[in-house]
Amino acid sequence: MKCEAQDWLGGVALLLAAQTVVAMVIPNATQLEDLLGKYMDKNESWWKSKPRGKRAISESDMHLILDLHNKLRGQVYPQASNMEYMVWDTELERSAENWAYTCRWEHGPAHLLTQIGQNLGAHWGRDRPPTFHVQAWYDEVQHFSYPYPQECNPHCPYRCSGPVCTHYTQLVWATSNRIGCAINVCYNMNVWGMIWAKAVYLVCNYSPPGNWWGHAPYKHGAPCSACPPSYGGGCRNNLCYQDNAVDRQYVPEPEETNYIEPEAPRSQEPRPRAQSPNPLPSENVERNEVVSTQQMSQQVSCDTKLRDQCKGTTCNRYECPPGCLYSSGKVFGTEFYDMQSSICGAGLHTGVIDNDGGWLDITRQGRKQHFEESYRNGQNIPFFLSDHLFLSVFLPVKAVTCETTVAQFCPFRKPVRHCPRLYCPRNCFHSSYARVIGSRYYSDKSSICRAAIHAGVIQSDSGGYLDVMPVERRKQYNGSYQNGITSESLQNPTRGKAFRVFAVI
Repeated sequence: MKCEAQDWLGGVALLLAAQTVVAMVIPNATQLEDLLGKYMDKNESWWKSKPRGKRAISESDMHLILDLHNKLRGQVYPQASNMEYMVWDTELERSAENWAYTCRWEHGPAHLLTQIGQNLGAHWGRDRPPTFHVQAWYDEVQHFSYPYPQECNPHCPYRCSGPVCTHYTQLVWATSNRIGCAINVCYNMNVWGMIWAKAVYLVCNYSPPGNWWGHAPYKHGAPCSACPPSYGGGCRNNLCYQDNAVDRQYVPEPEETNYIEPEAPRSQEPRPRAQSPNPLPSENVERNEVVSTQQMSQQVSCDTKLRDQCKGTTCNRYECPPGCLYSSGKVFGTEFYDMQSSICGAGLHTGVIDNDGGWLDITRQGRKQHFEESYRNGQNIPFFLSDHLFLSVFLPVKAVTCETTVAQFCPFRKPVRHCPRLYCPRNCFHSSYARVIGSRYYSDKSSICRAAIHAGVIQSDSGGYLDVMPVERRKQYNGSYQNGITSESLQNPTRGKAFRVFAVI
């Protein structure tokens, strides 16, 4: 039986403990190129998918992770009498690789969690080697009180004075003598409701698993004095070591195969539609499949001015590229910005985005007589007389259920306001029978997530992110059969508004 869940958010780190263990770091806003250069071709775009390599971790990172584990395991205090030397396991590496490519900030897969231990780490921004996360896991030792034998009667107490200690205890679990890790670059990764545009995701799997309830992580005593008989009395750096053992490390491969495959982008071409809008129950629910890649957010350059994107209309959601801190785009204002300002420059100045780029929402305001000069986040803003101004704000993200409707969550109102970016769970096709009314334009009484499946914005088996735009009521809604969902028609609705759903790519 494993340790119970503990959650913590504070300071400069986020730590999560579930059946196994995990850690992560909130980033500072700098470049990732140095770290990711080992995994991706610098001449290619960051988001361009490339052929899958044979390994999801470089040889150098594999050795760094393994060597640091053994170093830390050999220096525990009080000393361990049965701490086993850890070796690399290619099967654990493969299982870690498979999970890293899901880009899901949770433990898994579920069917393996009873057979392995697992540590997770994620960061974006500052260049951090994978050993940064390993050391962070071990540093929880400052909060852990080792249970001596006289305290175990018969079960050992678990004492942790900090937020969580199970990352440390898994790392130093004496019998966990095999490890395999993988690294992946995940785009738009959801980390506890925050969207990380380009996250570096580390997954380490251990076998046999540790963190068993009622047990100490290791036996206290002279190093190597209680090693299992299979080690034949061998000892290396305070660790039980089999002198004639061969480490199960993989044979180095050419470096060009040691890169990370990004998440594959959605196809830009719609898939063929079937002809029958009214399928029989026995027909394949995947018939009439469509995919929508239309986005509500607009991709802009570093120098794009709001007046060029927002003439006489409600302002929108924008995606800024990396590197805008050093662009020539001008910014006028503080908190509120003039329409001649660079969209991305204003986002940098107010701290909504950093130099890695990202999404922001823009809302038009009234007039302001002047702006005061200020310097923030590398942006110097001069005094300027204003005609119109806008406000740059963070893009919030909210998780919804399969049954959530726009009428409940974010109904259309004047003046028009932004809805948060939404995250739909998996399996809304099978787990919910909430109504979907319309095609392309949906009644706000419709399920948001099922409408998104119907529109081809997300897939039921994976769920995902989407943007919602509430709009005025339509005179009629036309039903159709798409992606296994039959939407309803509605003529001359007397109340309620409408909405559209858009992809997040």
